[in-house]
Amino acid sequence: MEMRGPTKTLVVATVLALGMVSGLTGCGGEEPAGMAAKPIRIAFVPKVAGIPYFEAMNTGGIAAAKQLGVEWTSTGPATVDPAAQVSIVRGLVDQRVDVIAIAPNDPGTMAPAITDARAKGVHVITSDTDAPGTDRELFVNQATPEGIGKALTDALMTKMGKAGKYAIVSCGETAENLNAWIAVQRAYTATEYPHAQLVETVYAGENKDTATSMAKALMAKYPDLTGLVGECTTSAPGVAEAVRSQQKIGRVFTVGVGTPQAIKPYLLDGSASLSVLWNVESLGYLTAWAGKQIAEDKRLGPSNKVNLELPAIKYDEAKKTVLLGDPLLITRENVDQFKY
Repeated sequence: MEMRGPTKTLVVATVLALGMVSGLTGCGGEEPAGMAAKPIRIAFVPKVAGIPYFEAMNTGGIAAAKQLGVEWTSTGPATVDPAAQVSIVRGLVDQRVDVIAIAPNDPGTMAPAITDARAKGVHVITSDTDAPGTDRELFVNQATPEGIGKALTDALMTKMGKAGKYAIVSCGETAENLNAWIAVQRAYTATEYPHAQLVETVYAGENKDTATSMAKALMAKYPDLTGLVGECTTSAPGVAEAVRSQQKIGRVFTVGVGTPQAIKPYLLDGSASLSVLWNVESLGYLTAWAGKQIAEDKRLGPSNKVNLELPAIKYDEAKKTVLLGDPLLITRENVDQFKY
């Protein structure tokens, strides 16, 4: 059953059949005869509710819940509001869920809530974007900052002829993952593409229309601009829409981190050249799997078999990070392989 709204909660509960308890008591000790083990409850808190990217992550979490025998919920704020996200996390702590998986909008604002959750016995992991320096126990990373930042830069430079001015339209100013990618792009451009220049970075929140308006303003401010990067899944189609509406296809090139079906129309008409992403549903699946391992106090190895599609997930013990893998390059030729 799905309930839609600005702060939606989608619950998938797997009821463990009677008689299977003896094989499943490892995560909760012995159960009384005739009683089913209580499923682990994992609550996902995305940056914002209702956008295709986090809906795709939620789909992956739901699939994992069905296969792993856990309960999965997803509740996000209506806007990219750090305070609203913290309020959701504190409410989940009060509900005594087993694990909270957060994609924090602002790690600094979220840090006290993470500390409080851990003090009250609730496990906390991060996913999609990290909160380094906090008490989170594990980060589920989609791809390395180097992999994403270099892929975005190389793709744009190929279209720009390795020279010229470009700008970035990002989302949240405090989003750790986006800022890490931008830092790579800035440094990589300077060293590998000396005839290109990143002239400005602006922040549109998680709003496509705002991203479009900002991209138009950047093209007006820099008449010789030939490249735009949409750093998140709302700004990627946003910058492409700006190029399309200003009739600058073929003169201003765009790349970004866009979900396949949202970016598809722009790939087809050339207003977007390429999207750098990863399998978002797999990221949601991996998040649920990681939450279960944390709740059951399972030790992760350097390489971990999650399922047939994720047979060798790497774990960095020093950084307490599991890595989904390398980024995917989504083009007009392969975009229809992805249904989200």
